[in-house]
Amino acid sequence: MAKHARKKQKVSKEVKPLGDVDALTDDALKDDEERRLESMLFGTKYVPRGDKTETAEDDENETDAGPAYGGNVFNNLLDSDLFFVDDGPGAPTFEQDDEAVDTVELQAPDDDDDNEAEYSDASSSSSTSRIQKQIPTNPLLKPRKPPAWTDPSDPPSVSLSAPRLRKLRDAPTEETLSGREYEARLRRQYERINPEPAWAAKARVDKKKERADDDGIEHLLASTEGILSGKRKVQLKAGIVDLERLRDANLAAQGTGAGEVKVVAFHPSERVPVLCVGSSDRRVRLFNIDGHTNPLLQTLHIPSLPLTSQSSVSFHPLGSSLLLTGPRPFFYTHDLQSGTTTRHSRGLWGTTFNSIHDSSSSLKRSRGAKDGAGGSGAEGMEVTAFSPFGDVLAVAGRGGYVHLVDWKSGAGQVVGSLKCGSGGGGVRALWWPSVQGEGEGSRQQLAVLSGDAEVYLWDVGERRCVRRWKDDGGFRGAGKVMTGSSGFLAVGSNTGFVNVYGADSFASPPSGADLPTPKPLKSIANLTTSISSIRFNHDAQLMAVASQEKKDAMRLIHTPTLTSFSNWPTAGTPLGHVTAVDFSARSEYLAIGNTRGRVLLYHLKDYGA
Repeated sequence: MAKHARKKQKVSKEVKPLGDVDALTDDALKDDEERRLESMLFGTKYVPRGDKTETAEDDENETDAGPAYGGNVFNNLLDSDLFFVDDGPGAPTFEQDDEAVDTVELQAPDDDDDNEAEYSDASSSSSTSRIQKQIPTNPLLKPRKPPAWTDPSDPPSVSLSAPRLRKLRDAPTEETLSGREYEARLRRQYERINPEPAWAAKARVDKKKERADDDGIEHLLASTEGILSGKRKVQLKAGIVDLERLRDANLAAQGTGAGEVKVVAFHPSERVPVLCVGSSDRRVRLFNIDGHTNPLLQTLHIPSLPLTSQSSVSFHPLGSSLLLTGPRPFFYTHDLQSGTTTRHSRGLWGTTFNSIHDSSSSLKRSRGAKDGAGGSGAEGMEVTAFSPFGDVLAVAGRGGYVHLVDWKSGAGQVVGSLKCGSGGGGVRALWWPSVQGEGEGSRQQLAVLSGDAEVYLWDVGERRCVRRWKDDGGFRGAGKVMTGSSGFLAVGSNTGFVNVYGADSFASPPSGADLPTPKPLKSIANLTTSISSIRFNHDAQLMAVASQEKKDAMRLIHTPTLTSFSNWPTAGTPLGHVTAVDFSARSEYLAIGNTRGRVLLYHLKDYGA
């Protein structure tokens, strides 16, 4: 039996557009809700399902115009031609506006050339090929301006065709992204894979709460500090000080046989971590204090000038130069910027102090005269002090004289001289209290401690002694050292006592009135030998007191309570015989020099680094 040929499936050569179905069947499946939604989306007339008249008319129009380009004209369009995804930033949404209508001509899909020709012929012969798309216009919406500048380093576009980048798509049809949008998508994908931990989210919330609390007007009015000031105020507690020992500040020069340390001074600026160390070998070394290696920056050798006191080397208040003095009638200045050292052989630029002294003073130094400003025959410059602005230099002379040198003009001339008592004990210490007023031309005061334990308060502008009082318990030759800070004045004696006075001790009396002798807030008796060093830190919460005559004779005092810290120094602290002490500009470091040529460096943790 012969096999019948297999029947082939009839394939229509007519290519129907996408979505072309029998109109009657298509309309019959639509309910009223779908018809209403279709009229809203495509702008066609809404025809209820039960209205036969309207349906018949639509069928007639559909027959006249042809099956492909009649009332169901959207059936021949792809989904991509009907819908799109708006990824633009801040794309506005509008409601339908019937008044503003723009005519847009749709392009036919270019499946083949025949469809293109058929579509173009039908478009020219029938007006139904033009579809009115309603685009609302908002009178308040302004056209977007082009960017004023474009970063050339940003890529103009990034292709998403790579398999690894397809996950960044928001729509299947996305092929390219701009540089910024690509970066935003990458960040979003990373946060999706690695979500933010709970502790970080909690920290962000707490920080926002703190900022909200600090932004109030009460916070601004609660302090006199600047609004942009970001430094926190440290409040030290009495009893225990939190510090740690670091590598010695002069470790890079300890093997050179420098001898005992005479001077230790930090740079006045907190931005310049430089420590100046002067030793008995007549060399001045500058170290960069970083808390780790503390490298040596520069060494100055002054063979003709011995360094004998803690004020023999001092920084200018502006931090631009160094002043080097000693028991000689000349001095040196070192410019830190240019690195040049200049010797001034005839006193202060040609001005000698001998011409200012009284005629009864001997101009020649006897062979057995004692060195130092305190001796009757001394003629050196061992005790000096710059004014807070650096425009005036006070120099202790012999016979109780204090010379005022004009440092601002550069001429270095002695512009005045102050006489303190009979001068039997000489001048032991100089200190400039807080300035009365603002600016360099304001009223300045100078406090002078004599060897007789008397304190003189001078008005520098008027060259007048406005106050004079004797240290409590002081006697002839008892005064050794004096220094002060904001609100405190400390006087050390040869008996080991340190009297701490309040701000009333250097207050100027009103005209025509005398103030009583100030009483010390407390007499600190932790040491039993002659006081050689007293230093306050920058906010006057710490005071270092030391004596060179006894080993490990040093204490740190908590000035608000005037009590010493019990946890430091300990029996194992290698202080030795302390010769010099100084705090850094923001009290991060404490430097201690001793007779063994070492400069111990400590870090105060409460003040940070």
